[in-house]
Order: sequence, then structure tokens, then C-alpha cells
Amino acid sequence: MADERFARLVSIACHDIRTPLATVHGFARTLARVELADPAPRYVEMIEEASTQVADLLDQLVLVTRIAEGRYQPTLSEVDSLELARRAAADVGEEPGAVSGEGAPVRVDEAAVQRAVGQLFRAARRHGGLDAIVVTVRGPVIELGPITKFSGPVISGESLKELGAPAAVIVVEALGGGVEIDGVLARIRLPE
Repeated sequence: MADERFARLVSIACHDIRTPLATVHGFARTLARVELADPAPRYVEMIEEASTQVADLLDQLVLVTRIAEGRYQPTLSEVDSLELARRAAADVGEEPGAVSGEGAPVRVDEAAVQRAVGQLFRAARRHGGLDAIVVTVRGPVIELGPITKFSGPVISGESLKELGAPAAVIVVEALGGGVEIDGVLARIRLPE
């Protein structure tokens, strides 16, 4: 009962945070269209980027809460795993050449899984101290590496150092897939 109440409280908090966040983001976008003296334009850009990041974090938290409460109703569609991996890589600033291999049709909640895969890419880079990662798609499996002793536990969801990676694992598993670490590779298995 306490877990259900906590999950509901988190869900309500996320909803309540959205209103002031929308105000901040809206005014930042308005100020971005106004001619301002330096360094104000850069500050406005930073506010806009940060408010977008907070909105993304809230989306992840709401999704994980729905999964925990058993209220997640994914909108499944068929997508090519290679294309999904390329879009996820682009979302987190990876070079287009970082993703190669051969895709296969997978049946997933496309937006949620694209964000999840991107979060795992970002975690591999950030917690591995890497400038870039290499991604190879083998049908429904997306391999990424190199995985270090520091990034592996974060990517698998064992070490809670951020919201993105454990949320990504929860989303992939909720759809019937999985995330595992195998030496210097992480494997994201997507449902077919």
C-alpha cells in the first residue's frame, strides 16, 4: 500500500511541476525572440535547454511510475531497430556513423523506447568517461560499447546514479525486452 501511495504521490508531483515549468519554458522562448544585450541571449538559451531537460525527466518519471502502478498502456508499433537506434543516437548527440549493423522489425512503444535507448547511450558515455560510443544493431538486439567497470552497473540499472538509465531498463523490460552487460558490451534486446 505504501508503494502504491508513493507512486501516486510522485505522479501528482510530476503533474504539479509541469505548470510552473511550462511558464519558465514559455517565457524563455519569448525572450529568445527579443533582442537582448550579451550575455543575456546565452542565459535565455540555457534556461530554455534546462527547462526542456526537466520536462524530459518528468516524462521519464511519470512513465516509470505508471509502469510501477500497472497503469502503463504502451502504444505499440512496428519499427526497424536500426532506424530506432540511429534516431536515439541523434537525440543524444552521437555521430551518425556511430550506429551500424542490420536492423529487424521490433514491436515497441516507439517514443518511449527511442528515449530509453538514447538514455542508455548517454549513460555509457557519461559514466564511462567516453567521448563517443560504438553501436551495432544485430536484428532486435542493439549492442553498445565500450562498457567500463563504472558505466556497466549504471546501464544495467544496478547502480542508481541517475534517472535515465534505470528508467530505460524499466521501460525495455516492461515491453518484454531486456538489458544486459556482457564484458565490454551492453545488449539491449527489443521485443519482436
